[in-house]
Amino acid sequence: MSPFELAQPGTLSEALSLLGQEGARPMSGGTALMLMMKAGVFRPSRLVSLRKLALSGVAADAGALRIGAMTTLRALERSAEVARSFPVLKQALRTLANVRVRNVATVGGALAHADPHMDLPPLLSALGARVTIAGPAGERGAPVEALYAGYMENTLKRDELITRIELPALGKRRAAYLKCTTRSADDWPALGVAVVLEGQEARVFVSAATDKPTRLVAAEGILKGKVSDPKAIKEAGEAAAEEVSIESDLHGSAAYKKQLIRVYLARAIHEARNAIH
Repeated sequence: MSPFELAQPGTLSEALSLLGQEGARPMSGGTALMLMMKAGVFRPSRLVSLRKLALSGVAADAGALRIGAMTTLRALERSAEVARSFPVLKQALRTLANVRVRNVATVGGALAHADPHMDLPPLLSALGARVTIAGPAGERGAPVEALYAGYMENTLKRDELITRIELPALGKRRAAYLKCTTRSADDWPALGVAVVLEGQEARVFVSAATDKPTRLVAAEGILKGKVSDPKAIKEAGEAAAEEVSIESDLHGSAAYKKQLIRVYLARAIHEARNAIH
């Protein structure tokens, strides 16, 4: 690992100023960053720790959630508000990496990392979550899916940080997230599928098989008004397998992942239809 300077700003404005300098990189939990630095993928001359910033916590308002970017995944998993308002999120967190990682990794860091194998981006995208991003010119908002440009590539500027994530109330919507792992349950997935049903309409995102969280627009069109129709669900699975670009990796071949999409989309729709409000 290359030598680096560690900066620990106490305010958001100070952190943004430091990040604007050449060679600087933010560090929240650091679980992925440290591994990539050891592998020589990243070689920052300065790490800007975000641990002293007041950006953690979960707050609820009429079923909607506001999550600070520095909230750990474990704190999110154990939140009573999350369990009450978004049980699908709590369930997904239980098999996200392992408890040692969840104790340290943060929500904002997990989103900004832009690894397509992460579980939260497709699920939060399907739920309609938005992020607030702070920069030198002030704040801007964006849907979670807009954070991603491609494999391990986010759309944040060098001197921008995610400060919070907001989820609209689930209401009468029903949601499910399923993933297929080729080894243990907490391994990186070969495919992740998030489905949110509202009446007879579906919002569907996949990840891991694609280079970023990807919305299945064609599949959604087929399912419109027919989320209970087995024939439509099968047709949607076929359309989903063809509408996304998939490449082989160590988790499976492209052909294998296409078949996973067909199978897991149907399973996720079934699970969402049977979800408890």
